[in-house]
Amino acid sequence: MSVARLALACLLLAACRSRGANSLEVHVPKVVEAEIGKETSISCNFVIPENSTYAYVKWLYMEKNERKEILSKTQVGVDHKESDLKERVNISDDFTLTISKVTPKDARTYLCQVGAGSAGFVEKQVDLRVSKAPETSVTSVTEGIPASKNELSQIATCISKNGFPPPNITWYKDQHLLHSDKTQTEVHHAVTRESNGLFSVRSTLSGRVTKEDRNALYHCQANYSLLGINRTSQTESFQVKVFYPSENINFDIDGPDRELKEGDRVTLRCKADGNPEPDYNIFKVEDSTLDAPNGELTFEHITKEDSGPYYCRVFDFESMKELTANVSLSVNYIDVPTITPVHHEALKEGEDLHLDCDAKGSKPLDFKWKKKGKLVARGKKLSLLNVTHETLGNYSCVVTMPEVAGLVHSKHVFVNVYSKPVLMAEVHQEYAELNKLISLSCIAVAVPKATILWSAPNGTSGHSHRNGQVNSTLQIQVTPELLKSGVNCTAQNSLGLAEYHFSLQKRPHPTSPSTRIDKEAQESQGVIIVAVVVGILLIAVLGAVLYFLHKKGKLPCGRSGKQEITRPEAHKDEIVVEVKSDKLPEEAGLLQGANGEKKSAGDQGERYIDLRN
Repeated sequence: MSVARLALACLLLAACRSRGANSLEVHVPKVVEAEIGKETSISCNFVIPENSTYAYVKWLYMEKNERKEILSKTQVGVDHKESDLKERVNISDDFTLTISKVTPKDARTYLCQVGAGSAGFVEKQVDLRVSKAPETSVTSVTEGIPASKNELSQIATCISKNGFPPPNITWYKDQHLLHSDKTQTEVHHAVTRESNGLFSVRSTLSGRVTKEDRNALYHCQANYSLLGINRTSQTESFQVKVFYPSENINFDIDGPDRELKEGDRVTLRCKADGNPEPDYNIFKVEDSTLDAPNGELTFEHITKEDSGPYYCRVFDFESMKELTANVSLSVNYIDVPTITPVHHEALKEGEDLHLDCDAKGSKPLDFKWKKKGKLVARGKKLSLLNVTHETLGNYSCVVTMPEVAGLVHSKHVFVNVYSKPVLMAEVHQEYAELNKLISLSCIAVAVPKATILWSAPNGTSGHSHRNGQVNSTLQIQVTPELLKSGVNCTAQNSLGLAEYHFSLQKRPHPTSPSTRIDKEAQESQGVIIVAVVVGILLIAVLGAVLYFLHKKGKLPCGRSGKQEITRPEAHKDEIVVEVKSDKLPEEAGLLQGANGEKKSAGDQGERYIDLRN
């Protein structure tokens, strides 16, 4: 034995003697709880008389009323005996027995025996109890259970395996404990001991179910002890599939939340309250079954022909009862409109055309005439009076049902008007550049259809036409000759012709003479405006001077004390001040007379101020 262990043993002996005991005493716990698969310890404490010496400590266990030694410890060392615990036991310095990887077989009575020489020996026994929590699961029946059966039917099986000691299984329905009464409920238990010494318990629940049990929640519970404490383990709740006959049937229309119209998606849905669902038979006419899987009949685009009553019938073979329900579909519709006259000849300019539109529908209708999306008339009649080439085009009779939103039908008619061509032209570039391609377009509207010709033979042209309109585009290379002559587009039919002349403009250079002329014109206009402003200021200054002289008394007036300003007459004794304007006639219009009236250019060329006293 090592020095450390010997020293510890001596300390223990010294402690025991210090108590002054008269006899040898041994103390062990009555019961030790251990968990299977883990390590456990059993302590042994003792007190020896003062005059005695420590001799040994032995650990033993009882098996079939026989004592078997596990090991012994003296001051010399530890001696392991042959047993099924030899590889898993040890004794510590304080004489505690340690067992690793506890098994169910380790649940025995153990003895701690202490020898003290002349004081003899004393032993005490301790019970080792082992336990392990079970693994619990439940499996319910997958097939349905008929609610009308009189005998008990198996509902589920609960298994609690690898537990020790054997667990106890109980059953619950909606949190209420089920008792086995042999009439409504019956529970069978079977306990199996596995090769590893652990227990598995299998519990089977049987019972009589009703329709109300379809929503009930069942579970099983394993009750077991672990380390001396009572515990429980619950499984997840489950429901039972209960079969019961149908008692009611519902037949509903699933569609838009408004009145039905043609084109809507509508589903007729039949549903019985039995389980499993019965076979559904949906029909419109007796002995004519419609294709309705799972009791659903769907119209992707419903029509007026789908209107009418529909029936759903189910037959329950369990109860031998037949149930029937019906619904009625009312589909709003507008028939395709008709326009009269159906055929009409092309009109001549100045003639009249009267068109009538009519349609049938499930409710009152509203009629409108439109051209290119714009309203041209209300009501069934469209009157085109004194037609011109602008009358030509597509007209639509649009029929709606005010009481049913979104229900609309339309019919189109094309109106032809005989006319000579009307031309529209378009240049695709703002300026023409020498040796570059330029695109020109002419659009001619005419009936009969016009032919478009170009004056430039070297170009490439393309034509397209639709409803009396011809579109022609010319692509041509720009030459100096083409810049001078331009290009002519001519549209002609049997009623006449129309021409358009394209004048090609060359892109101006920043320093070209035309640019300089524009700048000079702008500068001239600026000078004229400044001269006008200066003239006005001079007149204002002169008026101020005259007013100042009058106030100072240096300018005599007539008897009335007022200055008379009149248009002068030629008198040799008069003093005349003449103010001439060098403004242009159109600029002189900026000056006004004293009474606010604008004077003519002739009147404003000169002004005379009469200074007669």
